[in-house]
Amino acid sequence: MRSRVLAFAVLLTPAGLASQAPATVAQFDPKEWEVPFGAPTRPRDPYADAQGRVWFVGQNGNYIAYLDSKSGAFKRFEIDSGTNPHNLVVEKGMVWFTGNRNNRLVKLDPATGKLTTYMIPDSTVRDPHTMIFDPKSGVAWFTAQGAGTVGRFDPKNGQFRLWKTGPQTRPYGIVIDSKGQPWFDLFGTNKIGTVELSSMELKTFPIPSDSARPRRIAVTSDDQIYFGDYRRGFLGHLDPKSGKVVEYALPLGARSLPYAMTTDDKDNIWVAQNGHNQNGDQPPVPATLVAFDPKTKKFVAEIPVGKPGPNTIRHMTFDKATRQIWFGTDQGAIGKIAVPRVAFVP
Repeated sequence: MRSRVLAFAVLLTPAGLASQAPATVAQFDPKEWEVPFGAPTRPRDPYADAQGRVWFVGQNGNYIAYLDSKSGAFKRFEIDSGTNPHNLVVEKGMVWFTGNRNNRLVKLDPATGKLTTYMIPDSTVRDPHTMIFDPKSGVAWFTAQGAGTVGRFDPKNGQFRLWKTGPQTRPYGIVIDSKGQPWFDLFGTNKIGTVELSSMELKTFPIPSDSARPRRIAVTSDDQIYFGDYRRGFLGHLDPKSGKVVEYALPLGARSLPYAMTTDDKDNIWVAQNGHNQNGDQPPVPATLVAFDPKTKKFVAEIPVGKPGPNTIRHMTFDKATRQIWFGTDQGAIGKIAVPRVAFVP
């Protein structure tokens, strides 16, 4: 499959971006591979494994697949109809995904294609959303947006534990800090939540603005929490110790529609801005991935990705081994950028 190389200039706008950065678009090396499975199937949540395979789900196509990033070849695994997989993660060689429409977590063995299903024990916990593993304990945590629930799953014994976050709270993105503690957005509210490991009790932190709506979330190596305010166009920083929240206006401001988030190995925060074409921009422009440096508190790069026109980047991951950020697009592609080793200039 032929990759699509995106040849755009770095965008540096006055809204909080640094005046220059030493890295050029060529160094970021943005590329995309069109997913060859018919009509747009919403390929999303890519995750690179140690073999160079980039796994992803086809949310609207009921499949799990991978891209061989070296050859450009794709391989597809069929799953139960009606699953609508939402999120995927690779843990100890196994591929795990959430069954968004049939209330389950599923393990795929890539060597055999065997699927092992773990039904969520409470039938009201619909819409399992985003799943993540704690690499130290091997325990998984997940959100269930439609059920107002956060869950913990231990693959060693198949046991679940569930916490209700409340009606219309919409738990969404989730990350694990260095201590194994989960942090998640409550997208239906202006709050960030956690389950404190010492007490196993739910705790929430309010964002000062009542109208804030955090959607995705990221954590740095020193356990500082960052989130994207989807409604208001801010990148937020929560200090878990003090509960203090500081906000930074994204380059597109209220039009940003920040969604996918991740951190790189230098603790830069990467956020996808998807709102460029909401007002019918002419000519259409691409979505962008924006980098924020927590040390200088400045946005230091803005990289166009995808084809010009409406697009949504819902989730992305940083592969430390190759220093690449992987993402899926609603335009039907799997894409990546390489994070240069050079330091950004604040």
